[in-house]
Amino acid sequence: MTHKVQVTGFAGTHEPVRVTAAFAQLFRITEDKAAQLLARAPLVIKEGLDAATAEKYRANLAQIGLSVMVVAPLADDLSLAVAGDDAADADKNTTPYAPPPVSTPPAVPAEQPGFRFRIEGRPDYAFLTVELPANQTIKVEASAMATMDTSLRMKTRLKGGLGRFLTGESLFVNEFTAENVPGEIGIAPGAPGDLAHVYLRGETIFLQNSAFVACDPAVNLETKWQGFTKGFFSGESFFLVRASGQGDLWFNTYGGLIELDVDGDYVVDTGNIVAFTDGLDYSIGKVGGYKSLFFSGEGLVCRFKGKGKVWVQTRAASAFVSWAHWFRPTKKGG
Repeated sequence: MTHKVQVTGFAGTHEPVRVTAAFAQLFRITEDKAAQLLARAPLVIKEGLDAATAEKYRANLAQIGLSVMVVAPLADDLSLAVAGDDAADADKNTTPYAPPPVSTPPAVPAEQPGFRFRIEGRPDYAFLTVELPANQTIKVEASAMATMDTSLRMKTRLKGGLGRFLTGESLFVNEFTAENVPGEIGIAPGAPGDLAHVYLRGETIFLQNSAFVACDPAVNLETKWQGFTKGFFSGESFFLVRASGQGDLWFNTYGGLIELDVDGDYVVDTGNIVAFTDGLDYSIGKVGGYKSLFFSGEGLVCRFKGKGKVWVQTRAASAFVSWAHWFRPTKKGG
């Protein structure tokens, strides 16, 4: 006997946005398509399954927050009683959506640990909202707070020390704490672009100094001197932000965001680097000769070696400034 799996709606108090995103990831479709499909519930997801496979589908869908039922149709001998036009009508009335065929249901990703959050306005003007449980704290880039509940209290801290502050190698971080009751904070990065989230489990990620947005208080932030070769001649900052430990980490980009897996050698323009994982060695160099360096418009690049991840932004601030320079108003000689 075959079975079919049917979604009847959202289960319990699960947030529809999160459930829709998980459903889209599960069946490898866009979130907009997932929202359209779930709006038509009850919705047949798959039919013609044996009992064990149908149960796997049901469990996976229920785990992401959907109300699901497994339907066992009438036995074959009874279904044969539907004949001629009646059988054709029955087929017309049951045209379920079927996602791309899979041999077994894809694994449902485990619930993301850490703070509950949502990102809106992406990819052009990403806005981060984080829900803080009572008496919990979050570190936020200075001046990035846009909205917050009245229960939140703020403290300002300097990462890197006073000595590095005088040389521009420090990082101001505000700590927001939800005193006694839960609270919500809205965070707006300075640069127009996307936001990335990584949950650190003892790993280390290096960020360009302007990329840091927010993190869990258990994540340790340090400033790392790059030296004159990697810092001054790169045309970028003298230092990187070293984020390590356990917990949520958010960082932003100027423009869109692309995550790259590096295994071996890879070259990225220094102005497009947002972040990279520990274990990747890097050096600053030029693409071609000195003629290319000064006249090609490419400038210097970062050469990565090793295995890890690199996050790049689709726009570079220096390139935009060069482009906009020709449109600036100028005074005409009188």
